[in-house]
Amino acid sequence: MQGTFKTISPVDGRVYVERPYATAESIGTALDRASKAFHRWKRIPVEARAEFCRQAVDALLNNQAVLSKEITWQMGRPLRYTPGEIAGFAERARYMIGIATSKLADLRPTTKGGFTRFIRREPVGKVLTLAPWNYPYLTAVNSIIPAIMAGNVVIMKPSSQTPLTAERLQQAFQHAGLPEGVFQALFLTHDQTIKVIQSAGANFIAFTGSLAGGKRVETAAAGRLLDVGLELGGKDPAYVRADADLEMSVENLVDGAFFNSGQSCCGIERIYVHNAVYDDFVAAYIAHVRQYALGNPLELTTTLGPVAKTRTAEWVRRQVGEALSAGATACIAASEFADGQPASNYVMPQVLLNVDHTMSVMRDESFGPVVGIMRVDSDDEAIELMNDSDYGLTASVWTTDEKAALDIGERVETGTWFMNRCDNLDPALAWTGIKDSGRGCTLSEIGYEHLTRPKSFHLRLGS
Repeated sequence: MQGTFKTISPVDGRVYVERPYATAESIGTALDRASKAFHRWKRIPVEARAEFCRQAVDALLNNQAVLSKEITWQMGRPLRYTPGEIAGFAERARYMIGIATSKLADLRPTTKGGFTRFIRREPVGKVLTLAPWNYPYLTAVNSIIPAIMAGNVVIMKPSSQTPLTAERLQQAFQHAGLPEGVFQALFLTHDQTIKVIQSAGANFIAFTGSLAGGKRVETAAAGRLLDVGLELGGKDPAYVRADADLEMSVENLVDGAFFNSGQSCCGIERIYVHNAVYDDFVAAYIAHVRQYALGNPLELTTTLGPVAKTRTAEWVRRQVGEALSAGATACIAASEFADGQPASNYVMPQVLLNVDHTMSVMRDESFGPVVGIMRVDSDDEAIELMNDSDYGLTASVWTTDEKAALDIGERVETGTWFMNRCDNLDPALAWTGIKDSGRGCTLSEIGYEHLTRPKSFHLRLGS
């Protein structure tokens, strides 16, 4: 039986999208189509691939208003912010398109008499992109555009929370005239996805999601001898030094913790503040959080929308409750955000003080609008606490001393180290994590290394 899935909008709890899952026959047809397309597509020059991709990006941008509203309905981010995701998609795509010709060029060692020698970057084949719901376009672009630019073909499985993103990408590529089979979208169950991975259905897996999901993908791929890129969770820390610009630190760290209702793998989830500025920082931070407007995300005055899933709302409220029972202090009263009802997806923002690392809220990924703040007395103490985590995606320091920032960054276990910014991704830099935050790399020139394989040519000239 084929079956269907329903996307329940967190905006009002109603069914927003309903789609059928792929059948075994349609999956087989799609994989066969992808295999045939790959052998043709890999011979297309990089410059020609770039033109297809540019036109697809332009098609998405031309439809920005419609796509933005769909994002809001599907996962709840306020409409005032969702256009930024489409713009971000275009920025990352254009950067990776722009560097493709040089980064995919043959690598030639020093000249050796009587020989022609070079290393060619060949596409790996069929790339399976497993995209999440929290930034459905921004995360998908990290693998889709570079994969296609490298000569691969792509099959995208979107989250059932944001299925329209895959359909819109399919339409954009069709508008660009991309050859059939180079990009396809499939609505798959978890079990169907596992079967595709276990079969010869893909040569590279690009997964963004939870740690549990990543482990399941890795297990399914075991024995296949294929590469798996895993961008998983985070419990990203920030350290505010005594010399920090407090106004800038507060503004950015509030945004880093509560933008998208905290549903960001690289969002700020724990903050360590030097004792010398702790009281001033906390007072300003709480005042800034109180400026949020929680409510209907379709209204442009709303700055904090619902979390996408009911289980996320339940988890965040449970974390906060357990922390309070263990001695933490809540800085925001429930009466300040009347829309945050216990049974709804509209979760009020919360700042917790008197927290420590025995509490789940300081150890386990929250993925919601809550942050804990701790007082520290030194750089060494802050570093120890930042490293006391199973995750390592991003971390930040807030200071006016660049040398101190570099020295501290050398000691912090993380994939990206920021000074005076957070919750940000620069496509020119490698996007990667350590520990339970994943493995592999997307974006930057290094991202192309994971979507290609080296093939050496060693030609002896003459007799």
